[in-house]
Amino acid sequence: SVVLQVTADEGILHASGNGVPPVTKDYCIIYNSNWISLPKSLDNATFRTLENLTSTVLCDSSEVPAGLMKDKAVVVMRGNCTFLEKARIAQSLGAKMLLIASKARLSLISDNKTDFEDVTLPLALIRFSDIVDMQLTLGNEVNVTMYSPPLPEFDCSMVVIFLIAVFTVALGGYWSGVAELENLKAIASPGERETRRKKEENVTFTPLTVILFVVICCVMLVLLYFFYKWLVYVIISVFCLASAMSLYNCLAALIAEIPFGQCRIVCCNKNLEVRLIFLAAFCIAAAVVWAVFRNEDRWAWILQDILGIAFCLNFIKTLKMPNFKSCVILLGLLLLYDVFFVFITPFITKNGASIMVEVAAGPFGNSEKLPVVIRVPRLEYSASTLCDLPFSLLGFGDIIVPGVLVAYCRRFDVQARSSSVYYISCTIAYAIGMVLTFVVLALMKTGQPALLYLVPCTLITSSLVAWKRKEMKKFWKGNSYQV
Repeated sequence: SVVLQVTADEGILHASGNGVPPVTKDYCIIYNSNWISLPKSLDNATFRTLENLTSTVLCDSSEVPAGLMKDKAVVVMRGNCTFLEKARIAQSLGAKMLLIASKARLSLISDNKTDFEDVTLPLALIRFSDIVDMQLTLGNEVNVTMYSPPLPEFDCSMVVIFLIAVFTVALGGYWSGVAELENLKAIASPGERETRRKKEENVTFTPLTVILFVVICCVMLVLLYFFYKWLVYVIISVFCLASAMSLYNCLAALIAEIPFGQCRIVCCNKNLEVRLIFLAAFCIAAAVVWAVFRNEDRWAWILQDILGIAFCLNFIKTLKMPNFKSCVILLGLLLLYDVFFVFITPFITKNGASIMVEVAAGPFGNSEKLPVVIRVPRLEYSASTLCDLPFSLLGFGDIIVPGVLVAYCRRFDVQARSSSVYYISCTIAYAIGMVLTFVVLALMKTGQPALLYLVPCTLITSSLVAWKRKEMKKFWKGNSYQV
């Protein structure tokens, strides 16, 4: 999995009306930073009067009266000719800035610049709806300029992601410990043993199943890279089903602690609690609402994160590692998997992009995104917040993989009656690993394989605690250890 900040060649069109005081508004623009460099602030930007020529596509100089563009910023519609052909015509007619209005989704500007070395005109793509809004808000006489402020070094969205990740890992580990305590009580009481066995839903990993699991992860990631536009809908469907079930399991565990409202009905020879039927309907509705409105960036991320947290919690509680040996194999292999697909694959792929980063962000500009991430919109104002409300992302793997180790530590605490020392130290180590990941992300300004920092922090800390307490052999072998 990968921690990622989504960015692009995005800038701001700052528009000012002629009122007193002048009304101003910012709009998103997309430009090619290989062709032009925009000022980093308004202090160095030059304003131009905007000439609205959206009635033309400017594929021929005869479409515009002579002298109309002289020393102005011009906006025309996207047409059949290339961006650079339009820019050459606008430049020859005396324009100082060219905006191309698009009714379709804004995409990156790319043409063969080598054939147009003489074109020096600043050129950017803008939404047609923004041009309409500009006229309604600012009037017909508008002055505009373009600039592209640098992204802030640190965004508060990282703090939100950190809190979500540490909360989920800590709670998942604690829940796993509660289940282990119930198991031990059931073993001690023969009358409860059969009832407990029927309720048991854990999946225990052996070293062989760990290796098989990692191989499946590798195959799935490669298939997603090559067949993304079809498989993304399979992943969305599986996420809806799994997250609805996970949300139900999490909330049902809370509701079970509430002593009232336990009325039951008999249906199909089964005795069902009414409140659990309503809970199931609520969880299914939550998943369906997310599926329908998943591309509504303003608020759908909140629902995705809630479903994602429930999915991770349920996974951490359900996936039971039998011993520290299995934890080391799982985390070690997934660390290699993470590093390979983030850092090594750019040397293999044709476009030099990391397979992991491409799949996480949606390869080849695909509008559908994988829902297997915690998403938090960037909170600092920048061109990105105007354009796409981009998100800082944390993959579910960066929560679940260290989470199963934290859960094992918690269960071992319960078995060894060790006052939660393994659980607390491993959770703190996870938090330190997350901070380290964000520091490196800010310094390197590129997507990071979070497991590169999380796995060593958690494994080394757990090992040191076991060694210090002289319990390494017992910790390593887990349940199979015999005194």
